[in-house]
Amino acid sequence: MKIYLTGPTEQQLHTRIKITGSKSESNRSLLLAALYDGVTIENLSNSDDAQVMEQGLQKTSGTVDIHHAGTAMRFLTGYFAAQEGKNVLLTGSKRMTERPVKILVDALRTLGADISYVNEEGYPPIKISGKVLDKDKVSLPANVSSQYISALLLIAPSLKNGLELELVGKITSVPYIKMTLGLLDELGIPNSFEGNLIKVGAKASVVPTSLVVESDWSSASYYYSSVALAALGSEITLSAYKKNSLQGDSVLAELYTDFGVETRFDENTITLKKVNEPKAGTVEFDLANAPDIAQTIAVTTFGLGMGCHLSGLHTLKIKETDRLEALHMELTKLGADISVTDKTLTIKPSINIKKEVAIDTYNDHRMAMAFAPLALKTSLYVNDAEVVSKSYPDFWEDLKRLQFKVTEL
Repeated sequence: MKIYLTGPTEQQLHTRIKITGSKSESNRSLLLAALYDGVTIENLSNSDDAQVMEQGLQKTSGTVDIHHAGTAMRFLTGYFAAQEGKNVLLTGSKRMTERPVKILVDALRTLGADISYVNEEGYPPIKISGKVLDKDKVSLPANVSSQYISALLLIAPSLKNGLELELVGKITSVPYIKMTLGLLDELGIPNSFEGNLIKVGAKASVVPTSLVVESDWSSASYYYSSVALAALGSEITLSAYKKNSLQGDSVLAELYTDFGVETRFDENTITLKKVNEPKAGTVEFDLANAPDIAQTIAVTTFGLGMGCHLSGLHTLKIKETDRLEALHMELTKLGADISVTDKTLTIKPSINIKKEVAIDTYNDHRMAMAFAPLALKTSLYVNDAEVVSKSYPDFWEDLKRLQFKVTEL
């Protein structure tokens, strides 16, 4: 589906939107619910990723195809490895077969897992013969995707002796690790995170518990961007959010003050308001703990005529696409003076924004949604716009509630 996107004629935005549950929290909660009877989930994400995760967990044998869902690939690798008697072939889209899984597989093999590669060493598809994992100590490089780490922590309480996980080097994506441990806390599962050592105790059963999934902060980022690019006084209220969030992307509330956006926390809602015009110049953010909002911030700064230097982006190269190269391609088409390395992105201040540009999305939901608010500054096309269903199926309908004009071509 290709769409033509133009911004609202009224430049001041005012609306309320309820956003689906966090994909990250949902997938963690689904795995814990599969491990423990009596765990239920409220406000589960309606994303494609959560659906394939839920379907995958119901399998006991045969092929499990997770399509583009990287989180499901990592989490299900851990889950099936520790499920005695379950034998599956875990596979996904073409892009998924290009995304490395070796670090996680090696760690699971250290614990005693039976996993083999079907084609290329280190990449899906993989064959998993579930068994009792009898080892309880393993180490991982600390700068890898937090999904590898969480995949181990989520199955840890189901192991005979729990798990001691040592992270070697400087740890990145700490909020996602703490999100996982926070959910274990909610189920009464003993754990500690001191220095570079994480310990999770074994627990055979838990007290019946309802896990309430907070709405997705990554999805909220597109409304932060819209408010920043809109007229002074624009105000959007989003639900359901917590001030003490488990999600690393909640740092948006702090970062977007540089773009003139103030966040007010009320009971289960946040209200974003543009209270001043941002100062010209360049912002610098280290996004090692919140890499999923890099695309949104890059587009916001470009749309405001500001510059940015974003660092800590080394994990973006192995996402749904190489997000750094994708941003370089698409922002250059729009007229940006942008440069990228393997872990940074830099945009020079400029007020030149080209019109009627067609944005390619590279099978990446965040490319489509990050560029959409730019319609407040210029009309544009979005190719393969249906890719948003990966994390936020209602995105285009919700954008219409802000009076954006979304025309399918």
